Amino acid sequence: AVVSTQSTGWAHFHKVNIENGGEWIETRLLTSGVRTNPWMSECSNKIIEPGDIVAIDTDMAGPYGYTADISRTFVEGHVFSSDQKRLYKLAVSQIEHNASLIMPGLSFKELTEQSFQLPCEFIKNRYCCVIHGIGLADEYPYVPYREDGGMLEGVFEENMVICVESYVGEENGKEGVKLEQMYVVRSDGLELLSHYPLEQF
Repeated sequence: AVVSTQSTGWAHFHKVNIENGGEWIETRLLTSGVRTNPWMSECSNKIIEPGDIVAIDTDMAGPYGYTADISRTFVEGHVFSSDQKRLYKLAVSQIEHNASLIMPGLSFKELTEQSFQLPCEFIKNRYCCVIHGIGLADEYPYVPYREDGGMLEGVFEENMVICVESYVGEENGKEGVKLEQMYVVRSDGLELLSHYPLEQF
């Protein structure tokens, strides 16, 4: 059997990006099991075990220099436990709720006020922002959570490209789920740019 570690998974991801004309990857955010909670641990030589959550945030400068910044969470062996499903469904709900609010003219203050409220047990380990802009790198706008003051000035404009973020992991929890979708703001709402499907339970 092939033994796969977080680092060998990340190396394969980097290899495929380069083979397809990509440039570089900003981070090393491919983790599994207990290293998914809290978020922001870099990949290591930890072996990915059956039943582990495996989460990746691409942060990828791909072909022509444009950043493809999406996050997905899987389970080694493809069978989610009931608790893993619970975390995943909450992350999907957060992204879908926040994405449904965004259209040209919505202020960043309004998004802050109306954004998805994580249950209290997930607040401490929340991600650093609700949404951020994306282009050749992470760009304006950057809207933190209301607990971090949100963003008080500015509005969404047509043709902005943004990432809608979610990280769901309980304080002192075993694992966490990281999801992120890329969209372009159109006159009537959002157009999805990240087409790798989310799990359906």
